[in-house]
Amino acid sequence: MVKKLLVLLLLFSLSYGDKTEKIDKKDLLIQKIKSLVDPAVFAKDKAYIDIIFSQKDDYYTANGEVDSVKIIQTLKENGILNLFFKKPREINISFKTDGAPLFFVKIMSDTLRNIGYYRYVTEESNLKNSEFTWKINLTSEYATDPLILSKELSKSGCKIVDVIRESATNWTYIINMENARLNTKVLEDDVELRLKRSLYSYWLDVSKIKKLQISSSYRNSWYPYIAYYDKSLNLLRVVKRDVKRRRITLDMKENTHYLKISDIYTLKNIKDALVLTPIGSRIEQIKETNTTEEN
Repeated sequence: MVKKLLVLLLLFSLSYGDKTEKIDKKDLLIQKIKSLVDPAVFAKDKAYIDIIFSQKDDYYTANGEVDSVKIIQTLKENGILNLFFKKPREINISFKTDGAPLFFVKIMSDTLRNIGYYRYVTEESNLKNSEFTWKINLTSEYATDPLILSKELSKSGCKIVDVIRESATNWTYIINMENARLNTKVLEDDVELRLKRSLYSYWLDVSKIKKLQISSSYRNSWYPYIAYYDKSLNLLRVVKRDVKRRRITLDMKENTHYLKISDIYTLKNIKDALVLTPIGSRIEQIKETNTTEEN
């Protein structure tokens, strides 16, 4: 009798647990939707929201977490989430990650520029318990579109894990940097590249080459400023020449991953293109080293 009672209790607990899990899953989705839209809009469109989100499992990641970006996409496509304002407003955006702070700020700065945000002010940058927060403030006629931001971040190997809307003008993005990289040109051995005139410093991925020759035309008055960085964008060394140069050859140390090319004074000194000629493959060098060690 006791055994039968225990079996019944076990079956009941398992059944109740499954039911609770389904309820919790539904609640998590609804809670996220409620947090992303205005209360009045949610109340008005509640029946419609239930219909368009009826396939609840579609809005969870493989890890069982709510897929905020996909939810926002559905809300936007169905006219429930409006990111535009009647007039320009002050917006606060926080970006959080557990990746390298300097690397993260560089990636986010490039991403914001690529989607049209040039004028913003850093309100806060804080590292606490391995979590880095970068908060910016800007004035715009619309809130940052999470879909556009997500697409642009993917070019740098980053992924939006969660989107938190505190108000129409206050947003927080949780970013995964596990596969982060700079969205820039990767130099290959013996493949020439011409850098056109630019208002910004040139960033390059030099992880595959041994040396780099840079040639400057007679029309340029280039005073080289070259910074070497590792994979996490830690500064390794800087080369500066306070004299005009028409040609310079650089050695890439094994841990040099990125290179920034600029001018000591102003990029306006570079009127013509800089011609880059990579020399030697570092990949082959690594293979040879590994083979020697094995032998």
